[in-house]
Amino acid sequence: MGAPEAPAYAESRIGGGNALPAGLPPSSPLARKLAKEKGVDLRSVRGSGPRGRVIARDIEAHAAAPGGYAGALSAAQAAAKPGSQAASPVPASSPASRLSAKGLRSERVPLSKMRSIIASRLSQSYSGSPHYFVRVAIDMERLLELRAAINAGRDKALSLNAFVMKLVAAALERHPVINASWEGDAIRYLPSADLGLAVALEGGLITPVVRSCELRGIEDIDGELGTLVAKARAGALKPEEYGGASFTISNLGSFGVEEFTAIINPPGSAILALGAVSKEAVVVGDDIVARRIMHATLSSDHRVIDGAQAAAFMAELKALFEEPARALM
Repeated sequence: MGAPEAPAYAESRIGGGNALPAGLPPSSPLARKLAKEKGVDLRSVRGSGPRGRVIARDIEAHAAAPGGYAGALSAAQAAAKPGSQAASPVPASSPASRLSAKGLRSERVPLSKMRSIIASRLSQSYSGSPHYFVRVAIDMERLLELRAAINAGRDKALSLNAFVMKLVAAALERHPVINASWEGDAIRYLPSADLGLAVALEGGLITPVVRSCELRGIEDIDGELGTLVAKARAGALKPEEYGGASFTISNLGSFGVEEFTAIINPPGSAILALGAVSKEAVVVGDDIVARRIMHATLSSDHRVIDGAQAAAFMAELKALFEEPARALM
């Protein structure tokens, strides 16, 4: 099966090669077109796209707001005119008086054993490992369609995380340099994809590990993952069930987070941070279409993984997500 034509993402490029006028924020071609049509000043719009880029939905939301930019500007100008009513002064107050007024007090909570371990391990990881980050935008349409087709008629749907873990394992098989661990005077390349998935708990987090994902089917991965997550939330995981991940995945998409960077979970040398799947305007050929896009960020230890290696892995992962039949069929 041939590789699909790579879509150009309208939210991450400036169309036509024209430079933006000075003072305007980064914006997509469609957003600028809509802003012109609706009479919206781009400088008044807060962008929700990657790295603050103004995208089409920001223009639509701004135009629909009561008063819009013109109303806000008029109010600001009116307040600045001589003779206009001045805003009431804010009474000065100290932190102590604010606390007293609200009846609040600070509280010192000793660290739990879990929080102490998290603090120690992640501080050591971030200060001791030279992190760098590689990001891609992934078209999720085909993977979501495939998952829906597989789940049709099933009593219990297979989780998206199980599909993600299987595809990550396939990418690691093709790029084994990512599946590695730093050992001070040597690098250990690991033979199997033992994948950890970060799970939030009250007061901390834990990373249950599904072993040898490259050898397992999606249903098998999903079953074990569900068992491990349930045990994690019940505080019943054994050390061998949450230690020694060769590669870790952190998925904050359920919280609506678009993209983020994560701290590497030792002994692994990389962690994949996944954001929410959301509709974005994408240029396909000469058309602008809505596609379900997910932003993924790989954090890597530069002592183990070079930039070109991380980029090649992410390109492979993107291709597998966008053509999942290559790995799943």
